[in-house]
Amino acid sequence: MKSTKSMFKDRKDAGEKLGKYLKAQYQHLDPLILGIPRGGLEVAYYTAKYVGSQLSMLICKKLPYPYNKEVGFGAIAEDLSVYISPDLRNAPSPEIIGRIIDEQTDEINRRIKAYRGEKTLPDMAGRTVILVDDGIATGVTLVPAIRLCKNKGASKIVIAVPVCGSNYDKHLNEADALEILFQPKDFYAVGQVYESFYNLSEEEFMAILKKASSIC
Repeated sequence: MKSTKSMFKDRKDAGEKLGKYLKAQYQHLDPLILGIPRGGLEVAYYTAKYVGSQLSMLICKKLPYPYNKEVGFGAIAEDLSVYISPDLRNAPSPEIIGRIIDEQTDEINRRIKAYRGEKTLPDMAGRTVILVDDGIATGVTLVPAIRLCKNKGASKIVIAVPVCGSNYDKHLNEADALEILFQPKDFYAVGQVYESFYNLSEEEFMAILKKASSIC
């Protein structure tokens, strides 16, 4: 495999390349593309434009270790379904887990109100749903997203990302397909394949959301 350094200029570039990759396989299925805020929605916006498909978002939050906010031991989706990884090491106490779930539930509810307002999730019954994020580190955030889509009656669930390591959560295989542009052998972080990769501010995200509303 060639060097993974700077395979994507930014999330826009990654989204367009992901869209080009997905178009031939999925455009005829009229898929619903769901971006995972924040960074995943920016990738999903450009992917959906390239594929020519409906776009929306599915809000999830990882449950972070209190001593390392970048690493999640589980996740919660906007229907408040919770996934805790069965492969926990140095697991927080049940009391701390409960507190973190409560904190992330509050943030989920805040984002639903701020990002979607009165809108609800699109109807997924009988549809092909493509979940798009800007990359997968462990994948725990996407597990409850997959399960939410199944509960909503999606006929096929696809996870599509620009980059992913090889040691992702095995429960991602609950999806019908994983579409990954690059799986570096030396993977250590999602941002390693982007020239420009940073956490979007609330203002930057709202600007992307405004653009995305044109194809939602």
